[in-house]
Amino acid sequence: MKRKKRYARKRNHSRGIYILPNLFTSLSLFCGFYAIIAAIDGQYVKGAISIMIASLFDGLDGRIARATKTVSRFGLEYDSLSDLVSFGVAPGILVYLWALQPFGRLGWLASFLFLACGALRLARFNTQANMSGGEYFLGLPIPAAAFMIAALVLFFNRLGLIDIESERHSIILISMYVLSFLMVSTIRYGSFKKSEFFRKKSFNLTVAVILVFIVIAYEPSVVLFLLTFIYIVSGPLNTLRLRRKAQEIKKTNDLNQDLPEEIV
Repeated sequence: MKRKKRYARKRNHSRGIYILPNLFTSLSLFCGFYAIIAAIDGQYVKGAISIMIASLFDGLDGRIARATKTVSRFGLEYDSLSDLVSFGVAPGILVYLWALQPFGRLGWLASFLFLACGALRLARFNTQANMSGGEYFLGLPIPAAAFMIAALVLFFNRLGLIDIESERHSIILISMYVLSFLMVSTIRYGSFKKSEFFRKKSFNLTVAVILVFIVIAYEPSVVLFLLTFIYIVSGPLNTLRLRRKAQEIKKTNDLNQDLPEEIV
């Protein structure tokens, strides 16, 4: 019995964490923290860029964990806590200090709603992680919602409207409520987890990808805003398409059941 206890203690002490994927998660957390500091200092563009970089690291940590077979429960929980700071707290503070302060209580409540819905979205994702097929996300992912807020800041800055006037504040306020609703909705968004981007592709597709990167490099604030907006709109459209497809399949099955067995 003593030997078994000693072996169990040694095995528990030998358990550790995987460094590489959690390092990228830590980098995402650092960028989110820096975005908060930048927003407090009034450097909204730097804060928005930091949130975008955080989303890049957040996307890499999961792919690295799956590629190196270092997926762990610890990594999943750490990633969720990091996401809550980088994509919940950071964009909430950024957008409040940038545009929602004139609304007073309604402004900071909109920021809190964004944070709360983001936390609920992460909790639902963690509880359904083992049941999800990986092809779709249920609800708008919180990194995409935060990326949209950051893209709004850069887009307004590109148009020379970083210090937006009072009549434009309502656009930001409505966007916060819409993004909050989309995160806790049942609308399906593409996950890209099963993307075959790193496999062999045709020459023409490679050229097209290079052209897309060139366009992004030429007008990053405008193109990133448009791409994020398209992704957000794609969710409701994709959900409607799936529902219509399901209804058509149901109608076909009902018709087949009504027909005589000889005809079927």
